[in-house]
Amino acid sequence: MKKPYLECGKIVSTHGIRGEVRVQPWCDSPDFLLGFRTLYLGGGDTPLQVERARAHKNLVILKLTGWDTIDEAAELRGKILFIDRRDTPDDSGYFVQDLLGLAAYDADTGRLWGELTDVIATGANDVYEITGPDGVKRLAPAIPHVVLETDVDAGRMTIRPLKGLFEDEN
Repeated sequence: MKKPYLECGKIVSTHGIRGEVRVQPWCDSPDFLLGFRTLYLGGGDTPLQVERARAHKNLVILKLTGWDTIDEAAELRGKILFIDRRDTPDDSGYFVQDLLGLAAYDADTGRLWGELTDVIATGANDVYEITGPDGVKRLAPAIPHVVLETDVDAGRMTIRPLKGLFEDEN
């Protein structure tokens, strides 16, 4: 099931003396966060209005309404920021947070390989870490001929591991 609020970054420090904060974005690009006028704390419980935002190196600098001094901004250090899924572009598809916890089944045998526990960005394509019921971690490239179907709403994905990738007999 898709989460209504998605983690998008962490406030790592203050910036300057006028209440700005530095955010480590958990998105494909810092620019993704620049389009949001409202961010949230507490999993969506507390809205924060964004007065201005800019990318700075690999971070985002935010000025939030009501946080006007360095001391006030320091209270936010370490807090996780969330976005409302409804504020994302319609063509966003699904997010990494939607994938975590999906059950991965073999397309040919129906075998449960395990639960998707991590998504590793490698540059060329993502790699899915699937942790089996036995605790064994297996890696599967997130490419179309390995990941055949992803159904976030049903909580499952269908994969066809590459020969020899998961077990020697495949």
